[in-house]
Amino acid sequence: MKYYIIAGEASGDLHGSNLIKEIKKLDPKATIRCWGGDEMQQAGGELVIHYRHIAFMGFVEVLHNLSKIINNLKFCKQDIELVHPDALILIDYPGFNLRIAKWAKQKGIKVIYYISPQVWAWKENRVKMMKKCIDKMLVILPFEKEFYEKNWSWNVEYVGHPLIEVIENYKAQNSLVSLSQKPIIALLPGSRKQEILKKLPVMLKASTAFPDYQFIVAKAPGIEDSFYNVLLKDYSNVSFVTNQTYNLVMQAKAALVTSGTATLETALFGIPQVVCYKGSTLSYLIAKQIIKIKFISLVNLMLDKPVVKELIQDEMNPENLKLELGKILQDESTIATIKTDYADLQKILSIGGNASENAAISIVNFLR
Repeated sequence: MKYYIIAGEASGDLHGSNLIKEIKKLDPKATIRCWGGDEMQQAGGELVIHYRHIAFMGFVEVLHNLSKIINNLKFCKQDIELVHPDALILIDYPGFNLRIAKWAKQKGIKVIYYISPQVWAWKENRVKMMKKCIDKMLVILPFEKEFYEKNWSWNVEYVGHPLIEVIENYKAQNSLVSLSQKPIIALLPGSRKQEILKKLPVMLKASTAFPDYQFIVAKAPGIEDSFYNVLLKDYSNVSFVTNQTYNLVMQAKAALVTSGTATLETALFGIPQVVCYKGSTLSYLIAKQIIKIKFISLVNLMLDKPVVKELIQDEMNPENLKLELGKILQDESTIATIKTDYADLQKILSIGGNASENAAISIVNFLR
């Protein structure tokens, strides 16, 4: 069968690659064309466009790049029509993918959504349209199944969380490669230049209060070394690594992490963290009006309590980072509580089994 998969960021590329591997086990003759990244290409997908060329974050950045987005949508539709796949598989990335889903349904193409848009956080009114144009919805957070069924009478399928298998496989297959003689603090400032420029300078200022630690930045794929060299040039106890994020996190005593998937990854490695968010003033003010959740990190959302400290917008400043980082490095009670909560999170997300395998089985059976 022919599959067309669209992922628009690094995490989608990772989960898309594992999905491709599992689909190929069940359907060895599958042809898979995709929008994604290096991981999906290495897994056997024919890469059309790399996500680094289509990933735009925040209301302001989207407005600035509106013509590019429109052109990408136009090209994507033309390419899908040319391939005419048996299934269009959309991975998260709702701003783009929901528009493609609506169009594809009108063209009679089967639409499968893997990793639901976070409509429980904002834009819940999207669900009405989603029900009409998505033939199968596969969700990865346990509460999402209840949300759709209770609020929208939509029977979606929970397949488990793909990060569980990713991290367990990594731990089993990789030994630590030492990065420093000093104890390490990991800095995960994001994957796009725009967000890195907002957050990393603040993290770097906070690093000066901890001279006995080596701060190491997880370099985002596709961003040149010179970009980081300019930011780090005045900080002797800060360096960066490339393609070693998991190795870095595993060795860290603590981490400063941008909100998003990385907060969940850090928790599943058992590393105490401070969650950071800082965007443009306009984007933040708009988001504050329309987002209706208590927390921004998946760790806190999943456990419905403030397990990890969240520093948002103006609260993300060097003084607060120093204070909160000090707590998760030195306060034994705080560290013990975080570790206990992380164990509970692991149990919750382990329910359902291997997400990539479950999703592939569901998709192939649905098409057959």
